[in-house]
Amino acid sequence: MCARCGTPAGTPGATPPPTWTFSVEHGVSRYFCASCARENLRSIEGRLDSDWW
Repeated sequence: MCARCGTPAGTPGATPPPTWTFSVEHGVSRYFCASCARENLRSIEGRLDSDWW
């Protein structure tokens, strides 16, 4: 499930699609769908926590 918008990644327990972005923030693994990652690309590249976007 996308940590930002809640879009499901597919079947529960499945690996998210390769277009999704993976991030570890404060020891917590987070996945972001392609749409959210595209909208926040500069923040992701700047290594800002998702709380700031």
